[in-house]
Amino acid sequence: MKLKTIGREFTHHFPFSLFSASLGLLVVGLITAVVIGSGGGELAPADTGEAHGVLPDVFGRLFHVFHPVHILFSAIATTAMFWRFDRKLFKAVAIGLLGSLGVCGVSDILIPFVGGMLSGREMHLHLCVVEHASLVLPFAALGVVVGIIAARVLTERRSTVFSHSSHVLVSTMASLLYLVSFGFTNWMESILAVLAIVVIAVLIPCCTSDIVFPLLVASPEAAEHTCCAHGEGASRSTSA
Repeated sequence: MKLKTIGREFTHHFPFSLFSASLGLLVVGLITAVVIGSGGGELAPADTGEAHGVLPDVFGRLFHVFHPVHILFSAIATTAMFWRFDRKLFKAVAIGLLGSLGVCGVSDILIPFVGGMLSGREMHLHLCVVEHASLVLPFAALGVVVGIIAARVLTERRSTVFSHSSHVLVSTMASLLYLVSFGFTNWMESILAVLAIVVIAVLIPCCTSDIVFPLLVASPEAAEHTCCAHGEGASRSTSA
């Protein structure tokens, strides 16, 4: 039953993930045009995938804004969904931290890294939880605290539409910014491949963090609530 429900949730969220990834491409495209137009960057030939000037630095700095915020949103959503129906403090903290640091690392870093490598680019593996622990850990901890304190409000159906939509949009930008700043800078030459990588990077980990993870570890009542809330939220988001 849970596997059937999980499959349905992924189906519901695919159109919205595709829309978010497309919107992210437009935003990054505008940033690229502005930076290059101002003389701050110049894309190299497509066969190198490298860039000169400040363009990779701009994307890298933006990534280190979106990635911690993504961790914050993920920790809030995962912790709140679990705590709403299962008041075990140690378990809630562990799930909130694992569901944010682990899943966001996969979404924002590992999948874009592997996707870029499979596309023939020389990618750089940059693990923020190792190299910038002081940056990301406070966001994860804050998210767990907020998730526990405001669990009832955050898991109401109207709130889940907003929180999950925000989570997906921030995740999209983080994944795309990592991809183009750590090896796939000349992304416009392979825009379809970039779109596919970002959709996968957003769809699987975000649904795992917000929906699948709490669904598998919480009580049957929590599972039912999670499915109802996110199923309705996905339908509204997709039809918007």
